[in-house]
Amino acid sequence: MTQILIIGASRGIGLELVRQHRESGDTVVATARDEESLTRLRALGATAIKLDVSDVVSIAGLAWQLDGFQFDRVMYVAGVYGPRTLGLQPPSVVDFDAVMHTNVLGPMRVLPQLMDALAPDARIGIVSSRMGSLTLRANSAGWVYRASKAAVNSVMKDIALSLDGRALCVSLHPGWVKTDMGGQEADIDVQTSAACLRRVLDGLKAGDNGAFLNYDGSPLPW
Repeated sequence: MTQILIIGASRGIGLELVRQHRESGDTVVATARDEESLTRLRALGATAIKLDVSDVVSIAGLAWQLDGFQFDRVMYVAGVYGPRTLGLQPPSVVDFDAVMHTNVLGPMRVLPQLMDALAPDARIGIVSSRMGSLTLRANSAGWVYRASKAAVNSVMKDIALSLDGRALCVSLHPGWVKTDMGGQEADIDVQTSAACLRRVLDGLKAGDNGAFLNYDGSPLPW
């Protein structure tokens, strides 16, 4: 039976990934920060773990809770957008730290905790964004978020190099999705995004390790 770990499953893409994997009969472990979300995950048949990816104490307790699991698929979804700037408005220290701690430092602390819980030939994906691409950038809107996603792409490249031969690791753009973050004017619904991300992760080949991929599987420029 396929074992799945979803980091950040309280709502949106993460919650939908849990729902779809459970419908497929997979064993799912999923994390969330609050009790209401954990209850929702348990109702879907997932093993729910309380985790705040911005809290070092919370992260420190993760590895032992995963003891005995061997995950075939890991999807890191947790992230925040931060200040919705349109130009070069300097962020406050609080806003900058909140985005960078969640979107960059979080994966750097969480993903190393998973090394003993990976099945052979595991696949690890992180939900990044094409907003982190330097090549595709056409404006500076949300520049703290953009900076965080460019940084997390670098983090995933390093993880891919470190785990080469043990796991395939990629950064994934989920599309412009109708979630709390994406808004209702977005292009695709959360069900479509989640299904596409699953398909991309399942279809990875050795040459994809360390890649930055769109939700349809096409490569994105850095």
